[in-house]
Amino acid sequence: MRRLFIVFLMLHSLLSACTQAGRAPEEKTLNMIHAGSLSVPFAELETLFEKANPGTDVLREAAGSRKCARMISELEKEVNVFGSADYIVIENLLFDSYADWNISFVTNEMSIMYSDKSLYHDEINAENWMDILLRPEVGVGRSNPNADPCGYRALLTWQLAELHYNRPGLYEKLFNKKKTFIRDKETDLIALVETGELDYLFIYRSVSQQHKAPHVILHDAVNLKSPEYADFYSNAKVEVSGAKPGEIITHQGAPMIYGITIPKNAPNPALAERFILHLLSDEGRSLMEKNGQPFIYPPIITGDRGKVPKAVIKAVDKLKR
Repeated sequence: MRRLFIVFLMLHSLLSACTQAGRAPEEKTLNMIHAGSLSVPFAELETLFEKANPGTDVLREAAGSRKCARMISELEKEVNVFGSADYIVIENLLFDSYADWNISFVTNEMSIMYSDKSLYHDEINAENWMDILLRPEVGVGRSNPNADPCGYRALLTWQLAELHYNRPGLYEKLFNKKKTFIRDKETDLIALVETGELDYLFIYRSVSQQHKAPHVILHDAVNLKSPEYADFYSNAKVEVSGAKPGEIITHQGAPMIYGITIPKNAPNPALAERFILHLLSDEGRSLMEKNGQPFIYPPIITGDRGKVPKAVIKAVDKLKR
């Protein structure tokens, strides 16, 4: 009888081991893509999230937001979270085939970054920056509007400055300036500013602050920050490439708002949901504000609300001030 009992235990242990071996381990890798301007706050959020979720590994990739969207729609890149510098990128390029919903969550504003190596850095200010930048020896940087919202926002800023300061022809002069540096992502130009190869860079104020770089704070009429100037901002328009070859999308000036979503092809939507909940938490919101990207209240859900995780809806609905 004792022998039978021992054999039974051995068989039970063997079956249990086989069952455990056949069970897939829990996937704890969170891969995400996001705007370059989210790199610093999301790096900090990554550390906090991994600490709160032991064993989790967050893998981030930064690019221009429009380029990120095309990674999902054209290259079929599988990511758990996509954070865009403009919520409209998600709606224009990913709704409804690649994403069901978007949460508009933080804001920002345009600035002009420079360094102590920049030509005329001791002269430039919020009122004369146009004259400084138009000098032929001065180098001006911006990102590609077809790859990055910061690129088309720079162009919108120039149009608004032309209107606000009554400077006919300003936009065309800046657009056609010979000494211009363009990259797909605005943060790719920061090193050139720091080394003095590039004098001035149109970039988000949050990034200027995060890098502790001197920068021109632009008037609210042109910096795309203030809801009070929304009607005025709408006077500016920029055309960029659409979701399909040959398609054109017109971006109208508007107060800037970032967006975030879990794409339809997310390999681990449950873990992605936890990341977004962490972003919406007191700790996450405080972190974003500290980095110059304050939340809007309440965050706004667009798209198919029925596809948004219930816990995320609950967290968003709580954030009403």
